[in-house]
Amino acid sequence: MKILVIEDDRTTGNYVAEGLREEGHTVDLMTDGKDALLQASTTDYDILIVDRMLPGLDGVSVVKTMRGAKNQTPVLFLTSLGGVDDRIEGLNAGGDDYLVKPFAFGELSARVAALARRPRATQDEIVLRAGDLEMDLMRRKVTRGGQHIDLLPREFALLEHLLRRKGRVQTRTMLLEAVWDISFDPQTNVVETHISRLRAKVDRPFETELIKTVRGSGYRIEE
Repeated sequence: MKILVIEDDRTTGNYVAEGLREEGHTVDLMTDGKDALLQASTTDYDILIVDRMLPGLDGVSVVKTMRGAKNQTPVLFLTSLGGVDDRIEGLNAGGDDYLVKPFAFGELSARVAALARRPRATQDEIVLRAGDLEMDLMRRKVTRGGQHIDLLPREFALLEHLLRRKGRVQTRTMLLEAVWDISFDPQTNVVETHISRLRAKVDRPFETELIKTVRGSGYRIEE
């Protein structure tokens, strides 16, 4: 694989780079955040290994900028910032994995291999569409006909589930298990309530109805 290591500590950077090269990878090593961002934006890499505390531009900002530009190269943060809040911040910024220094090279190598096995997200997977409705999964943004639609987290999850299964009927039980992670409960009307709220935002202000009720079966979003 072709890997970019972004690490301002020369000793650590050379140790990681040489170890990965011994495993057969092609490795570039950079020490400045701004320069590394330009490099990552203009060169195709299979994986990025990123320190957080970098000169020029910190690692979290590097990754956020990449994700904002729809660059989905897998990122492993390798950093001495190991608090729970630090890890959450790194993963929320777009990191795929997080390894705290000091570390064992064997674990780093295993995590790199695991990232390589993950399927890469394509543009079609990042933005889901049905007619003039668009859902940007990276930015958590929904628009229809160019108009922004504000959705609550559960409404967003419900719409995402329907869009990923566009044209296929989703039963009440399927939706309960996928969106609410609960088994069938004949007493709850949570699905119907959320479908109604979703329609009020996604369908009613527009001419064409996208969310269809299939009598006796469930719901479907039109292609």
